[in-house]
Amino acid sequence: MSVPPDPAQPSVSLPPLPKTRPVRFRTSRTVGALFIREMSTTYGRSAMGYVWAILEPVAAVMLLSLVFSLALRAPSLGTSFPLFYATGMLPFTGYLDINQKVAQSLRFSKQLLFYPGVTYLDALLARFLLNVLTQIMVVAFVLLGLIQIFDLRVILDLPMIAHGLAMAFWLGAGIGTLNCYLMATYPNWERVWAILTRPLFFISGIFFLFDDIPQPYQDWLWWNPLVHVIGQVRKGVYVTYDAAYVSPGYVWAIGGITLALGLLFLRRYHRDIINN
Repeated sequence: MSVPPDPAQPSVSLPPLPKTRPVRFRTSRTVGALFIREMSTTYGRSAMGYVWAILEPVAAVMLLSLVFSLALRAPSLGTSFPLFYATGMLPFTGYLDINQKVAQSLRFSKQLLFYPGVTYLDALLARFLLNVLTQIMVVAFVLLGLIQIFDLRVILDLPMIAHGLAMAFWLGAGIGTLNCYLMATYPNWERVWAILTRPLFFISGIFFLFDDIPQPYQDWLWWNPLVHVIGQVRKGVYVTYDAAYVSPGYVWAIGGITLALGLLFLRRYHRDIINN
Protein backbone atom coordinates (compact mmCIF):
# COMPACT_ATOMS: atom_id res chain seq x y z
CA MET A 1 0.00 0.00 0.00
CA SER A 2 1.57 3.34 -1.11
CA VAL A 3 1.96 6.16 1.43
CA PRO A 4 0.74 9.57 0.19
CA PRO A 5 3.32 12.38 0.30
CA ASP A 6 3.28 14.62 3.37
CA PRO A 7 2.26 18.13 2.27
CA ALA A 8 4.20 19.61 5.20
CA GLN A 9 7.52 18.39 3.75
CA PRO A 10 8.93 20.29 0.77
CA SER A 11 9.24 18.29 -2.39
CA VAL A 12 12.78 17.58 -3.55
CA SER A 13 13.41 17.83 -7.30
CA LEU A 14 16.36 15.88 -8.62
CA PRO A 15 18.65 17.58 -11.19
CA PRO A 16 18.23 16.33 -14.74
CA LEU A 17 20.60 13.64 -15.89
CA PRO A 18 23.38 14.91 -18.13
CA LYS A 19 22.87 14.26 -21.80
CA THR A 20 25.35 11.75 -23.11
CA ARG A 21 26.59 12.06 -26.62
CA PRO A 22 26.02 9.09 -28.90
CA VAL A 23 29.03 6.82 -29.35
CA ARG A 24 29.42 7.77 -33.00
CA PHE A 25 29.82 11.47 -32.12
CA ARG A 26 32.35 10.71 -29.39
CA THR A 27 34.30 8.56 -31.83
CA SER A 28 34.29 11.23 -34.54
CA ARG A 29 35.50 13.87 -32.07
CA THR A 30 38.26 11.59 -30.81
CA VAL A 31 39.38 10.72 -34.33
CA GLY A 32 39.31 14.42 -35.22
CA ALA A 33 41.51 15.31 -32.25
CA LEU A 34 43.97 12.54 -33.08
CA PHE A 35 43.89 13.65 -36.72
CA ILE A 36 44.93 17.20 -35.78
CA ARG A 37 47.63 15.91 -33.41
CA GLU A 38 48.99 13.62 -36.11
CA MET A 39 49.00 16.45 -38.65
CA SER A 40 50.90 18.83 -36.38
CA THR A 41 53.49 16.29 -35.25
CA THR A 42 54.11 14.65 -38.63
CA TYR A 43 54.03 17.60 -41.01
CA GLY A 44 54.53 20.51 -38.59
CA ARG A 45 52.42 23.59 -38.11
CA SER A 46 53.52 25.21 -41.38
CA ALA A 47 53.01 24.30 -45.02
CA MET A 48 56.66 23.25 -45.42
CA GLY A 49 55.91 19.77 -44.10
CA TYR A 50 53.50 19.17 -46.96
CA VAL A 51 55.95 20.71 -49.42
CA TRP A 52 58.52 18.10 -48.43
CA ALA A 53 55.88 15.37 -48.79
CA ILE A 54 55.50 16.45 -52.43
CA LEU A 55 59.19 17.07 -53.14
CA GLU A 56 60.29 13.59 -52.05
CA PRO A 57 58.44 11.63 -54.77
CA VAL A 58 59.23 14.36 -57.31
CA ALA A 59 62.95 14.01 -56.58
CA ALA A 60 62.73 10.20 -56.85
CA VAL A 61 60.88 10.40 -60.18
CA MET A 62 63.34 12.91 -61.61
CA LEU A 63 66.32 10.79 -60.53
CA LEU A 64 64.87 7.66 -62.09
CA SER A 65 64.07 9.55 -65.29
CA LEU A 66 67.59 10.91 -65.54
CA VAL A 67 69.27 7.56 -64.93
CA PHE A 68 67.11 5.49 -67.29
CA SER A 69 66.97 8.13 -70.03
CA LEU A 70 70.75 7.79 -70.34
CA ALA A 71 70.42 4.05 -71.03
CA LEU A 72 67.09 3.86 -72.91
CA ARG A 73 65.69 5.79 -75.84
CA ALA A 74 62.11 5.64 -74.62
CA PRO A 75 60.22 4.27 -71.60
CA SER A 76 58.32 1.01 -71.78
CA LEU A 77 55.05 2.92 -72.15
CA GLY A 78 54.46 6.31 -73.75
CA THR A 79 57.18 8.83 -74.53
CA SER A 80 57.75 10.55 -71.16
CA PHE A 81 60.18 9.04 -68.69
CA PRO A 82 58.92 11.17 -65.74
CA LEU A 83 55.27 10.25 -66.34
CA PHE A 84 56.03 6.54 -66.69
CA TYR A 85 58.05 6.36 -63.47
CA ALA A 86 55.58 8.59 -61.63
CA THR A 87 52.74 6.17 -62.40
CA GLY A 88 54.81 3.44 -60.75
CA MET A 89 56.36 5.39 -57.90
CA LEU A 90 53.25 7.22 -56.65
CA PRO A 91 51.01 4.19 -55.95
CA PHE A 92 53.98 2.30 -54.51
CA THR A 93 54.89 5.08 -52.08
CA GLY A 94 51.20 5.53 -51.28
CA TYR A 95 50.93 1.90 -50.20
CA LEU A 96 54.26 2.07 -48.35
CA ASP A 97 53.36 5.22 -46.43
CA ILE A 98 49.94 3.94 -45.36
CA ASN A 99 51.41 0.61 -44.34
CA GLN A 100 54.16 2.16 -42.22
CA LYS A 101 52.00 4.80 -40.56
CA VAL A 102 49.16 2.42 -39.68
CA ALA A 103 51.62 -0.17 -38.36
CA GLN A 104 52.97 2.39 -35.86
CA SER A 105 49.58 3.71 -34.72
CA LEU A 106 49.56 2.16 -31.25
CA ARG A 107 53.17 3.10 -30.63
CA PHE A 108 52.54 6.68 -31.72
CA SER A 109 49.41 7.17 -29.56
CA LYS A 110 50.26 4.78 -26.71
CA GLN A 111 50.02 7.39 -23.94
CA LEU A 112 46.62 8.59 -25.15
CA LEU A 113 45.21 5.06 -25.24
CA PHE A 114 45.15 4.97 -21.43
CA TYR A 115 42.23 7.41 -21.55
CA PRO A 116 38.88 5.56 -21.64
CA GLY A 117 37.57 7.74 -24.47
CA VAL A 118 40.38 6.77 -26.86
CA THR A 119 40.45 3.33 -28.47
CA TYR A 120 42.91 1.55 -30.71
CA LEU A 121 40.42 1.92 -33.58
CA ASP A 122 40.52 5.71 -33.17
CA ALA A 123 44.32 5.69 -33.45
CA LEU A 124 44.26 3.47 -36.54
CA LEU A 125 41.54 5.46 -38.25
CA ALA A 126 43.09 8.88 -37.59
CA ARG A 127 46.46 7.88 -39.01
CA PHE A 128 44.87 6.19 -42.00
CA LEU A 129 42.66 9.15 -42.93
CA LEU A 130 45.40 11.77 -42.64
CA ASN A 131 47.90 9.86 -44.73
CA VAL A 132 45.30 8.93 -47.37
CA LEU A 133 44.43 12.60 -47.83
CA THR A 134 48.13 13.48 -47.95
CA GLN A 135 48.87 10.85 -50.60
CA ILE A 136 45.91 11.97 -52.73
CA MET A 137 47.27 15.53 -52.58
CA VAL A 138 50.75 14.33 -53.57
CA VAL A 139 49.44 12.31 -56.53
CA ALA A 140 47.34 15.22 -57.80
CA PHE A 141 50.20 17.73 -57.55
CA VAL A 142 52.81 15.47 -59.14
CA LEU A 143 50.70 14.14 -62.03
CA LEU A 144 49.17 17.49 -62.94
CA GLY A 145 52.54 19.19 -62.52
CA LEU A 146 54.27 16.75 -64.88
CA ILE A 147 51.51 17.12 -67.47
CA GLN A 148 51.77 20.91 -67.38
CA ILE A 149 55.57 21.20 -67.24
CA PHE A 150 56.27 18.72 -70.05
CA ASP A 151 53.13 19.64 -72.02
CA LEU A 152 51.99 16.00 -72.18
CA ARG A 153 48.97 15.06 -74.27
CA VAL A 154 47.30 12.51 -72.06
CA ILE A 155 43.67 11.69 -71.31
CA LEU A 156 43.34 10.75 -67.67
CA ASP A 157 40.72 8.21 -66.68
CA LEU A 158 40.11 9.56 -63.18
CA PRO A 159 37.82 6.71 -61.96
CA MET A 160 40.45 4.18 -63.06
CA ILE A 161 43.23 6.09 -61.29
CA ALA A 162 41.08 6.49 -58.17
CA HIS A 163 40.40 2.75 -58.16
CA GLY A 164 44.11 1.99 -58.37
CA LEU A 165 44.92 4.37 -55.52
CA ALA A 166 42.07 2.95 -53.43
CA MET A 167 43.57 -0.52 -53.95
CA ALA A 168 46.95 0.77 -52.75
CA PHE A 169 45.44 2.43 -49.66
CA TRP A 170 43.30 -0.59 -48.82
CA LEU A 171 46.27 -2.93 -49.13
CA GLY A 172 48.38 -0.63 -46.96
CA ALA A 173 45.64 -0.41 -44.33
CA GLY A 174 45.20 -4.19 -44.19
CA ILE A 175 48.88 -5.15 -44.01
CA GLY A 176 49.61 -2.18 -41.74
CA THR A 177 46.91 -3.23 -39.26
CA LEU A 178 48.25 -6.77 -39.11
CA ASN A 179 51.80 -5.43 -38.71
CA CYS A 180 50.56 -3.13 -35.95
CA TYR A 181 49.85 -6.22 -33.87
CA LEU A 182 52.88 -8.22 -34.98
CA MET A 183 55.41 -5.40 -34.41
CA ALA A 184 53.99 -4.62 -30.97
CA THR A 185 53.93 -8.27 -29.91
CA TYR A 186 57.15 -9.46 -31.56
CA PRO A 187 59.73 -6.62 -31.57
CA ASN A 188 62.02 -8.39 -34.05
CA TRP A 189 59.24 -8.61 -36.62
CA GLU A 190 59.76 -4.99 -37.68
CA ARG A 191 63.33 -5.74 -38.73
CA VAL A 192 62.36 -9.01 -40.40
CA TRP A 193 59.52 -7.31 -42.30
CA ALA A 194 61.86 -4.57 -43.55
CA ILE A 195 64.25 -7.19 -44.93
CA LEU A 196 61.49 -9.27 -46.53
CA THR A 197 59.85 -6.31 -48.28
CA ARG A 198 63.00 -4.53 -49.46
CA PRO A 199 62.94 -6.26 -52.89
CA LEU A 200 59.41 -4.94 -53.54
CA PHE A 201 60.90 -1.71 -54.89
CA PHE A 202 62.50 -3.68 -57.72
CA ILE A 203 59.83 -6.31 -58.45
CA SER A 204 56.58 -4.30 -58.31
CA GLY A 205 56.66 -2.85 -61.83
CA ILE A 206 57.98 0.64 -61.12
CA PHE A 207 60.75 0.38 -63.72
CA PHE A 208 59.16 -2.04 -66.16
CA LEU A 209 55.89 -3.39 -67.52
CA PHE A 210 54.57 -6.69 -66.32
CA ASP A 211 53.87 -7.63 -69.95
CA ASP A 212 57.59 -7.42 -70.81
CA ILE A 213 58.65 -10.03 -68.23
CA PRO A 214 59.26 -13.49 -69.73
CA GLN A 215 57.88 -16.72 -68.39
CA PRO A 216 58.06 -18.28 -65.84
CA TYR A 217 58.94 -15.07 -63.94
CA GLN A 218 55.75 -13.40 -65.08
CA ASP A 219 53.67 -16.03 -63.30
CA TRP A 220 55.70 -15.52 -60.13
CA LEU A 221 55.37 -11.74 -60.20
CA TRP A 222 51.61 -11.98 -60.66
CA TRP A 223 51.28 -12.90 -56.97
CA ASN A 224 52.75 -9.55 -55.96
CA PRO A 225 49.64 -7.39 -55.29
CA LEU A 226 51.56 -4.17 -55.98
CA VAL A 227 51.97 -5.24 -59.60
CA HIS A 228 48.17 -5.09 -59.92
CA VAL A 229 48.00 -1.73 -58.12
CA ILE A 230 50.55 -0.09 -60.41
CA GLY A 231 49.00 -1.69 -63.48
CA GLN A 232 45.59 -0.32 -62.52
CA VAL A 233 46.95 3.22 -62.14
CA ARG A 234 48.76 3.01 -65.47
CA LYS A 235 45.55 1.90 -67.14
CA GLY A 236 44.03 5.18 -66.01
CA VAL A 237 46.91 7.30 -67.30
CA TYR A 238 47.58 5.50 -70.60
CA VAL A 239 44.25 4.90 -72.34
CA THR A 240 45.82 2.48 -74.84
CA TYR A 241 47.29 0.26 -72.14
CA ASP A 242 45.15 -2.84 -71.60
CA ALA A 243 46.82 -4.47 -68.54
CA ALA A 244 44.64 -7.57 -68.78
CA TYR A 245 46.64 -9.21 -65.99
CA VAL A 246 45.29 -6.79 -63.35
CA SER A 247 42.98 -8.45 -60.83
CA PRO A 248 41.46 -5.87 -58.44
CA GLY A 249 39.61 -8.63 -56.57
CA TYR A 250 42.92 -10.25 -55.65
CA VAL A 251 44.22 -7.02 -54.10
CA TRP A 252 40.96 -6.28 -52.26
CA ALA A 253 40.92 -9.84 -50.90
CA ILE A 254 44.47 -9.63 -49.52
CA GLY A 255 43.73 -6.26 -47.95
CA GLY A 256 40.48 -7.52 -46.44
CA ILE A 257 41.97 -10.72 -45.03
CA THR A 258 44.96 -8.98 -43.43
CA LEU A 259 42.73 -6.20 -42.08
CA ALA A 260 40.33 -8.70 -40.50
CA LEU A 261 43.18 -10.66 -38.92
CA GLY A 262 44.83 -7.51 -37.62
CA LEU A 263 41.62 -6.18 -36.06
CA LEU A 264 40.86 -9.58 -34.55
CA PHE A 265 44.26 -9.79 -32.85
CA LEU A 266 44.20 -6.15 -31.72
CA ARG A 267 40.75 -6.55 -30.21
CA ARG A 268 41.98 -9.50 -28.20
CA TYR A 269 45.44 -8.23 -27.19
CA HIS A 270 45.41 -4.41 -27.41
CA ARG A 271 45.28 -4.04 -23.61
CA ASP A 272 48.33 -6.25 -23.20
CA ILE A 273 50.15 -4.26 -25.89
CA ILE A 274 49.34 -0.92 -24.25
CA ASN A 275 50.31 -2.07 -20.75
CA ASN A 276 53.59 -3.49 -21.96
